[in-house]
Amino acid sequence: MTEQGAGVAAMNSEDNPQRWCSINLVGVPAGLISSAEFNAYPQKLSIAGVQQTHRGLFQLLAGAQDMNQAAEIFRHYMEIVFGLAPPTPEMRGAERRRYRSSYIKLLEGWGFDANSPQGAVLKGWVESRFGLIPTYHKAELKHFPSPAWVGYLEAKLSSRFHNNSIHAQLDLLYEYCQWVVARFEQPGGECMKLWRGINCHGEQMIVEGSLRAGECVVRLNNLVSFTRVRAHAEEFGDWILEAQVPAAKLLFFPGLLPHAPLNGEGEVLALGGLYRVKASYV
Repeated sequence: MTEQGAGVAAMNSEDNPQRWCSINLVGVPAGLISSAEFNAYPQKLSIAGVQQTHRGLFQLLAGAQDMNQAAEIFRHYMEIVFGLAPPTPEMRGAERRRYRSSYIKLLEGWGFDANSPQGAVLKGWVESRFGLIPTYHKAELKHFPSPAWVGYLEAKLSSRFHNNSIHAQLDLLYEYCQWVVARFEQPGGECMKLWRGINCHGEQMIVEGSLRAGECVVRLNNLVSFTRVRAHAEEFGDWILEAQVPAAKLLFFPGLLPHAPLNGEGEVLALGGLYRVKASYV
């Protein structure tokens, strides 16, 4: 059996997590969201109840004149609702030292290492909201159970990052990102051209075609980093994947939140799944 045939057979095995029946909170089947067809014909996604629960935030955002003003409204709202403001001189003792998990710290941790505990929490959030099963965390997440899966489950459920409604914070970040895209037509259109550099197939599985053919379908992790600048992608691998990423799959893009982590290298965080990509060797 060829390497590609073996990969397809593994994907179809009964104990493969990618075959699990997943529920989600966006009302669109996970299988459709993760498909290459969704990327070609995207539709809007919205996490159930988030905008209704935080109606006040979106009423305030409606009055924003530009992205900077909207970002300031969002930052201030998150500080108040989730207690994310820096400690003040008036705070003392335990209250001043209390650790509160935050979406900013998760983005920062992802920027250092997508396989960090913060990365596991982010992947777990995607899994619970969109039904997309991760394919990689420190090792390939293939058959279940396995040591790799146990490690991922322990990391994503770490109490250190779940002491402050962290999933609710990420829900708001996603809904805010989608609001910005719709209101200010950022980053532009239904899809944006992005690049990703790879050195091997560790986090990707070729489903159709081949890298050497110049075009193929790859299965990316449930949350994945891209960049808006091709030259930056070349710093992370010998093979460059060019993909059209739907705006509906964006969680973070440069400029969404001034001074936030990931802005420096033009990094974009997006939902993964199957992508039809153009591949080139540097």
